Amino acid sequence: MKIKKFEFNMFPVNCYVLSDETNECVIIDAGCYYEQDKQALKAYIDSNGLQVKHLLNTHLHLDHIFGNSFVYKTYGVKPEAHQEDEFWLTNAVSQAMMFGLKLSDPIIELGKYLVDGEIIRFGNAFLKTIHVPGHSPGGLAFYAEKDGCLFSGDSLFHGSIGRADLAGGNFDTLKEAICSRLLTLPDKTIVYPGHGDTTTIGDEKLINPFLR
Repeated sequence: MKIKKFEFNMFPVNCYVLSDETNECVIIDAGCYYEQDKQALKAYIDSNGLQVKHLLNTHLHLDHIFGNSFVYKTYGVKPEAHQEDEFWLTNAVSQAMMFGLKLSDPIIELGKYLVDGEIIRFGNAFLKTIHVPGHSPGGLAFYAEKDGCLFSGDSLFHGSIGRADLAGGNFDTLKEAICSRLLTLPDKTIVYPGHGDTTTIGDEKLINPFLR
């Protein structure tokens, strides 16, 4: 599986495009806000002849959904996320106003609800959804067991974890979910977070002060 990482918007958010030898792909967290963000994503997908099969959201906080409308308009694929995060879509415009931002595109409704343990297939590759609430109630991680990697959204970072003070967040819930659902994966699993640098499950067991 090929992994392409982009860093989009003012927050900034990691967006990932995953593809395999069939040229089918998935986009995780299309946070493209600026026009150059959108064109960078499109240029990569089009120049590599990729076919977008899924648009996945680890959660529906504003910074992770900026590009959902663009992807839908360009490739005809609606976002997929956990139902418990859907209320964030209703509040997206007011969230943007709080940061002095304007949403130039309409909010796209979810095309599918993802549930814990669901298998998402594209080409010969697949991801398993893992429900990791606490940063947001519907937080998800996507695990590619065959490739030994995890896309953790804003639950687990290098040396840190996601904030838990936004609507529906809970620190104890987040810590418990990370420890019971993510740290049980093999130590060599590479973690691709929603912000910042990659890490591994083994390293986080050793260095992460929030998980002790």
